[in-house]
Parts: sequence; structure tokens; C-alpha cells
Amino acid sequence: MTNELNTLATALYVRIDDALKAQPQLAPWRPKVGIAPVLGDAELVTLAVLSVLLGFTSERRWLRYARAELSGMFPHLPGQPGYNRRLRKAGGLVVHVIRMLAADTSLWSDDVWVADSTPVECGRSAQTARRSALAGWAEYGYCASHSRYFWGLRLHLVCTLGGLPVLFALSGAKADEREVLSGMLQAAPDVLATHPHQTIITDRQYYGRAFERDLTEREIHLLRPARRGEPERAGAALFKPLRQSIESINQTLKGQLNLERHGGRTPAGVIIRVLARILALTTAIWHNDKTGQPIKRSLIAYDH
Repeated sequence: MTNELNTLATALYVRIDDALKAQPQLAPWRPKVGIAPVLGDAELVTLAVLSVLLGFTSERRWLRYARAELSGMFPHLPGQPGYNRRLRKAGGLVVHVIRMLAADTSLWSDDVWVADSTPVECGRSAQTARRSALAGWAEYGYCASHSRYFWGLRLHLVCTLGGLPVLFALSGAKADEREVLSGMLQAAPDVLATHPHQTIITDRQYYGRAFERDLTEREIHLLRPARRGEPERAGAALFKPLRQSIESINQTLKGQLNLERHGGRTPAGVIIRVLARILALTTAIWHNDKTGQPIKRSLIAYDH
């Protein structure tokens, strides 16, 4: 493991551990009577981030690697079933850490956001679609950006232009992107309160008078390209170069953090694996920001 990744892991562990000491209620619930885990919750979340940054898509392979290479940092590692169970129960803690780290960066105050959704494929065979525990949530959808059909979910993201995740949600593949975005904004009044008069850049699918009126009431300015038959909208000259940033962020999640190779087979499994990838991206940006790196979203120092 590189010195840069070692430093990131140490900084992340200390940050999470301090948060758990200040707010013990963030820790996953466990019975008061019983055997206390030897692997702390801060260590567990740090392990999950390291596995994503190092490109492991199999928990068994990751734990074998960690026992062989990281025993000095993590002397007490559970088996794969125990690791999986504990990680799924730590979803609330992971969400809190994502917000905590994001708010601790200079990018958090950006006044321009980009919003989009990207496919999270969960299977390819007809048997999987019928028999999977994800059936009913995962569904068939179409990705216009890549001209392909897929069976799975969609990850909806609101990010800064620098790639910092601000809001996120998982939905079925056919969910209306406008409804999901409105729901994310409604569920985060604290974020909107600290970001008045924000601009959101989207693609042309985020349209409609009711939708734009809802954003206006939240003091959010929508910037999107005109649909066929519409007059040219204000800000069209700025749209293309800024719009490319969300495609780049999606590519980072898919190409470097293996978003579509999550390996989840249940709703809880998919959720925690997607959250781990969002946390890994947020952690890298946070650490790059704190160490004064020129490119905040660069993962080169941490992926080997």
C-alpha cells in the first residue's frame, strides 16, 4: 500500500473515530449484552473505503489481501460473512461520514451543482431478473448516453463541478429523474439552507413547468439545454463545457471505482456497496483538498 493511501486511511479512521466518540448514536445498533466486536466501526468503514480504492470487487479476496498485507493496521479481521453483515448494518454511519467529509472541503461552498443519473446494472440474464432478491426494485431501463438497455437501478447524483457528491439516491431504472431530484432536495433542507440561490445544471430530461416551479420555490436556478421545439434557453453557451463534468464524475465511479461491478445480490447489499463507492470518492476529494492537491478528484495516488 502506498504512503499516500496509508495516510488517507489513517486520516479517515481518526476522523470517523472522533465522530463516533462525539456522537455514539451513529454506531450501528448492537445488544448491550454479548461479545463486543474486536474490529471497531471506524476500522470497518475505513476497510470498506480501502477495498474500493484498491479495486477489489470480491469481499473474500479483499479480506485475504488485508490479512496478508494490512495486518499491521488491522490486526483483527472478521470472516467474510461477519464483515458483510456488519457493513450492511453500518449504512447510516457511512451516509453520515459522506456528508461530514463533504462539508469539510472547500468544494462544499460551490454555487453550481450538476445533476444526473447513471445505470447501476444488477444482472443480465432473464433468470436473474425473475429470481433475484432485487426483483421489484431493479427493473429494465434504457441508458440514452450509451444507447443500451439494462436491468438494474439508477444512481442519481447531485455533485459540485469538482466532483464532490452533495446528494445521492438509488431508484428503479424507470424512475422519473425529476421526481427523484425533487425528493432528494426535499429530504435535505439543511443542505439547501446553507446553499441559497444555487444553480443546477442538468440534461434536457429535467423539464416541465411544475418541476421548474418547484426548483424556483427552493431558490434554485435550473440550467438545461432546450428541448426540441423550445426556444433557446439562457446560459446555453455555458452548458456544454460544464455539463461534461457530470459525465466525468460518472466515469470515475464506473471506470475507477467499479460501480457496476458492485456484486450486490440483495437491496441491503447493493445499497452499502454503492455507498462505499460514493464514500471512497468523497474521501479522496476530502484528503486531496486537505493536502493541497491541485486536482481534487484524482485517485492516482490511492489506487495501487
